[in-house]
Amino acid sequence: MYYKFSGFSQRLIGSEPAPAYCPQGLRPGMPSQPQPMIFATPTKVASHSGEAVQYLGANRVPDLQRLFQRSDGVPVHLKRGVPDKLLYRTTMALTIGGTLYCLVALYMASQPRKR
Repeated sequence: MYYKFSGFSQRLIGSEPAPAYCPQGLRPGMPSQPQPMIFATPTKVASHSGEAVQYLGANRVPDLQRLFQRSDGVPVHLKRGVPDKLLYRTTMALTIGGTLYCLVALYMASQPRKR
């Protein structure tokens, strides 16, 4: 006799051999379709032609490496100029504001209610 776990009754119940060896509907095997590429989609499929695969975007990595590895005394999180400064200052303001809000909420929670 074969048994499997029932999610409904939370007990072991009698079962056929196939569901007992593949619980909860899981089936072994490979997926029928290959997973699509996530980061770069080629404009041409490599298997259709002998040419090299061309990607939609330009490679910006060397430019960003030159920018971030430059030794000019600026911290790496501020290397890209005004947008980075704006994001940094906004993050710091929200952090300080959230800390003050939590302190005020703790102070109000520690005071007894007046009736």
